[in-house]
Order: sequence, then C-alpha cells, then structure tokens
Amino acid sequence: MAEPSTQSRVYFQAASKEEEQPTHRKMGKFTVKYDRKDLQKRLEVEEWMDVQIRQLLGCKEEETPVLEIDVDELLELPDEKQRSKLQAILQGCCKPTDDFINELLIRIKGLRKMTTPQKK
Repeated sequence: MAEPSTQSRVYFQAASKEEEQPTHRKMGKFTVKYDRKDLQKRLEVEEWMDVQIRQLLGCKEEETPVLEIDVDELLELPDEKQRSKLQAILQGCCKPTDDFINELLIRIKGLRKMTTPQKK
C-alpha cells in the first residue's frame, strides 16, 4: 500500500446552477440559429487553415503573423474572385500557396455564410 503523501487525488468542483443557466441559454440560441453540423464544419475548416498557414509561413503558433482570411467574405465572392483574394492575402508567403488555396476553396464549398445573430 502506498503512503498517503504519494497518492494522487483529483477533486472536482461542481458549477453552481446560476453559472450554468446563462451559458446554456446562449449556446442554445446560437446552435438553433446555426445547424450544429455547419458549426462543426466551419470549426474544422478554420483549424485546418491555422495549421496550414503556420506551415506556409514556417513559424510556431505564437509567432504566426496575423493573416485575415474571412471565410464569410470569400463565400460572398464569385469563384474566380475567391482565388485572387486569397493570392493577394498570401503574397508574402515564401512557400508555394497554390495547394493551400485549392484545398481551401474545396473545403469552403459546402459551407454557408454565417450572419451575426440579431439582438431582439
């Protein structure tokens, strides 16, 4: 049997009902307005973009310069304008960007534009 000083213990603190209620309500409104699958697809595309941009720029996460690729803005543009917009944003990359652009355009095809929720 191990000595009491060497045993690990994990303690969980339950959240109060007051803390859970507002978060749950906000989440509910958001997921009702936007389909949960659409949100998951969007998240996967954005996470993929982050990884790919870091690889294109050859830097660590904390060193990544800010490159603003607005998926909603791309979705509003016709296909030929999407490619030129991405090329303009990524012109500072020293690595080839064509594969990234092609893959991103394929990945955003199934996404819908998300509007900012209106307050009532």
